[in-house]
Amino acid sequence: MITAERMAAVDRNAAALGVSQKQLMESSGNAVAAAVRDAADAGSRVAIVAGRGNNGGDAFVAARFLKDYDVTVHLLGRPETITTDIARENWDALVEADCDTRVVRDSRDLELDDPDVVVDAMLGTGITGSLREPEASAARLVNETNATVVAVDVPSGVDANTGDAADGAVEADRVVTFHDAKPGLEELDTPVTVADIGIPEAAELFVGPGDRRIVDRARGAHKGENGRVFVIGGGPYTGAPAMSAQAALRAGADLSFVACPDRIFDVLASYTEDLIVQPYDGDHLTPDQVDELVDTAESHDDVVVLGPGLGTHDETLEAVEQFLSSFAGKAVVDADALSVVPDVDTDATLVCTPNSHELAEMGGPDVDSLREHTDEIESFAADLGHVVLAKGKDDVISDGETTRVCRAGTPGMTVGGTGDTLAGITAALLATQDAFDAACVAPFVNGRAAELLDDRHNGLLASDLLDALPRALWGDDDE
Repeated sequence: MITAERMAAVDRNAAALGVSQKQLMESSGNAVAAAVRDAADAGSRVAIVAGRGNNGGDAFVAARFLKDYDVTVHLLGRPETITTDIARENWDALVEADCDTRVVRDSRDLELDDPDVVVDAMLGTGITGSLREPEASAARLVNETNATVVAVDVPSGVDANTGDAADGAVEADRVVTFHDAKPGLEELDTPVTVADIGIPEAAELFVGPGDRRIVDRARGAHKGENGRVFVIGGGPYTGAPAMSAQAALRAGADLSFVACPDRIFDVLASYTEDLIVQPYDGDHLTPDQVDELVDTAESHDDVVVLGPGLGTHDETLEAVEQFLSSFAGKAVVDADALSVVPDVDTDATLVCTPNSHELAEMGGPDVDSLREHTDEIESFAADLGHVVLAKGKDDVISDGETTRVCRAGTPGMTVGGTGDTLAGITAALLATQDAFDAACVAPFVNGRAAELLDDRHNGLLASDLLDALPRALWGDDDE
């Protein structure tokens, strides 16, 4: 089962693996043609009613495979407004081959001419809500025919995730969907065929550029709507919390705060004017500061990064335990704070980011190659009850039920501080996303930033990543 949003991400990941959208459309169209053959004998009249997106493109391909049928293709809208290059190419191929193609500029001009089969290829899985013209009138005509209606991916007007049908939605007799079933199709009293169109398993296993689709800053957003990140770190070290806080800003957080011992306040505050540094008494974190830190984080709905540069003083680890026991929000737990997590009962939503050594210390598998032990990491995450982002040459991310692998990055990322930038990116994404999704996208963005700077080879600095993060998260550089 796969949602419409996840399917779009998998399509994009497949393209990054070398399986192009054009190849997938060819396979999808072939599957639609097979569904038509199952519905009617050769020589039958087939009316394809197609929209201007890739759903219509699938049907254009299907028309080429239905040589033994009397096929008419009705395009709802002008050819020049077809929204993707590959759909337009397949429309042009039908025109050049002198197929019976008809451009419907006004829905009142659509005539289906009593077909035996209608192929509904108007709207795909990414379109929800009420039907608008010309699709509304076209759907009404489709429903008025006596033909067998074959829907491509999902009946137009039906939400692929929920099964909710808009008024006037197409009443399909059969549905052919691609790669995997969509949740909403279970709600339909209609036979559904799931067609394998050649998307490799790797497109779901490996985090790729398609996964970045979850991150989109809304137009008109106000300060704070994209999250506030509150880094609790520093004491023995100053660079780590500053790096996490800056990475959170570069990954889209609106505000980034650092709570630190007053002994290092001046150093942290001098890194950049973009950080808000809040000192507390002492030279390391102690239980005395916990109540105030929890109140600050929860009153502002902050996503916390707990651990960078904290050190392992006994009082500090006790304070970490108390913080997690009291905190009920979202937190990324990193570095020195990780050892406390297995023994803490917390209501917080946690993403834990151990390296292989820290993973073993937490009770996870003691292995060098994380990717070869994904089942063990998944079992560990299930027992822990939190999302685990295990850092290695290949990162492994698991929530105890689903496990994915991130291969992005360069050898230069062995330099210190890249884990701190990862913690900040994860926190920024966690402010607006599900914990597992945030934990998957964050290492891809961190690694992609390093790839964009690959000309620095082994001279990469973690601070270099900061400027590259926005392009790694929102850019089109990997097209």
